[in-house]
Amino acid sequence: MSDATARKDDVNESAGWIIVGGTVIDRTGERRADVAIEPGGTVAAVGADLDPGALGLADAARLDASGCIVAPGLVDIHTHLREPGREEAETVETGSRAAALGGYTAVVAMPNTEPTIDSVAIVRQVLDAGVAAGLCDVRTSAAITIDRAGTTLTPMAELAGLGVRIFTDDGCGVQDDRLMRRALEYASGLPVSVVLAQHCEVEALSEGGHMHEGEWSSRLGIPGIPAEAEELMVFRDIALSRRTGMRVHFQHLSTAGAVELVRRAKADGLPVTAEATPHHFTLTHAEVASYDPVFKVNPPLRTAEDVAAVKAGLADGTIDAIATDHAPHTADVKEAPFDVAPCGMLGLETALALGITELVEPGVLTMRELLALMSWNPAAIAGIADVHGRDIAPGAPAHLVVFDPAAEWTVDPSKFASKSDNTPYRGRVVRGKVRHTLLCGVPMVKDERACR
Repeated sequence: MSDATARKDDVNESAGWIIVGGTVIDRTGERRADVAIEPGGTVAAVGADLDPGALGLADAARLDASGCIVAPGLVDIHTHLREPGREEAETVETGSRAAALGGYTAVVAMPNTEPTIDSVAIVRQVLDAGVAAGLCDVRTSAAITIDRAGTTLTPMAELAGLGVRIFTDDGCGVQDDRLMRRALEYASGLPVSVVLAQHCEVEALSEGGHMHEGEWSSRLGIPGIPAEAEELMVFRDIALSRRTGMRVHFQHLSTAGAVELVRRAKADGLPVTAEATPHHFTLTHAEVASYDPVFKVNPPLRTAEDVAAVKAGLADGTIDAIATDHAPHTADVKEAPFDVAPCGMLGLETALALGITELVEPGVLTMRELLALMSWNPAAIAGIADVHGRDIAPGAPAHLVVFDPAAEWTVDPSKFASKSDNTPYRGRVVRGKVRHTLLCGVPMVKDERACR
């Protein structure tokens, strides 16, 4: 366990908390305010220079937010927790600790585990693990098809009854056009609102590829994956959304063409949403020149023009959310030759800082726009906006993050809470550091250290 873990007796939540000296940012705007939290985990009051005694919180503990922003907790709708089946790389406990240290109060686990999250029993297993050991609210998605094999639909109604709101075969797209249409039509008739999220990849075009198909794949002699492999499936699912009227969410958009397709679909009023990852707005395929498998990811790192398009999509609202696609791997498998190594990068503990460093500081986004992409927008996509991403106001659940936007630090995976260390940002200097993360009014992270 990393040195980012504090003793539990460092925390006393029995009398409530007062977060003092911070700037509150939520959907309503920005203001200088303290935040008082009831012992039961809800916000008691928000205002300048609160008097704890007058609120009946005379014994409340203080959390220093000087120079910091206080915001609704971050929500990641694309997290690989690896449990069940690959606990050597990550577990619900270690992944949720990494999430809390990154400012997240909720994550949605992806279903490409071993076995696949495609049944009532496995959904319950993941949810129970989150309740037992999670440092954030652990939700789970479920597969669209049994074992993500693309042939038979999962029992979506039963899984939705357990709280599943996102269905995805993440790691591979649903290749069968007719089956995807059936899935959308079936989902549209469920008694609760769900969304089908698509990993957009036409395997007939991507098969055998290991990086973006372009100048660098030609130079390096590595088989490439063309942008069209992503864009054709985005185009298909937009057409199916138009036909069925059903919501579709596009995962980790990476190409300029895909961004433009979603932009046009939204202009036509279609119920589509999209996410982008930090690595797709910070890194390009030129990184692969090192042959380091830490830069191998799916979809692959693209061109500088694609990175610019993703940033533009984040800025103009085409892309609704920043999702980490946190994908831990142990060193023995990730350090294999490039064509053998699995795809994936860590993301939970660096996403906020990368957003501040690469988007806010250069003026691409305001801080409030970044928080929308990382908190209340993804909460709405995941169907948990009644609990997470809410405005910081009396009566709201105290799921909060406190971070210093100016704090400078160097990415060092040896200090991460994750069980794995496959980050492409090792040694990078970034700005923005989480100081406290509160779940239900209780600090899961206090003074930059996890409380358990």
